[in-house]
Amino acid sequence: MLYLLDANTLIDAKRDYYPLDRVPEFWEWLVHHGEKGNLKVPVEVYEEFSDTKDKDGQKDELATWSEQAEVKNALLFNEEVEQDLVARITYGGYVANPTDDEIIKIGRDPFLMSYALKDLDNRSIVTTEISKPSKQGANRKIPDVCKSFNIRCINNFQMFRELDFSTNWNR
Repeated sequence: MLYLLDANTLIDAKRDYYPLDRVPEFWEWLVHHGEKGNLKVPVEVYEEFSDTKDKDGQKDELATWSEQAEVKNALLFNEEVEQDLVARITYGGYVANPTDDEIIKIGRDPFLMSYALKDLDNRSIVTTEISKPSKQGANRKIPDVCKSFNIRCINNFQMFRELDFSTNWNR
């Protein structure tokens, strides 16, 4: 199974439970599994956190970490997006005729899901978004759009269990 990571899986991990300076084993584990081809981040998603700034306007820790050659080479998904699949997700999963504002609100999520749609049996989306079926249009959540397309969608903790993360994973 190839796990395709939503930006929030890394952003939330850095902020909430695996700070880069406190749990470096987690970040090494991500690189390891990226190198093995078990998890990847599409470039469209990678760009969401690779240039984030702190309150002083400097690149934050996650952006600095992600720009390291070893990290970038391990995590970036080396596959071209299929625009017809992006359109299928956007128009069929969110809004049939989106306005410019709705396209901005939807963001890059259709790109992420389009990579999974290309190979439903072997790819899974990993996100910290929670299903909210009442949300409609551009406000739909990734798990709900995935369900519409039979895309496997799990949260980050499910992936951690499936790939057997522990802080002594490399011993």
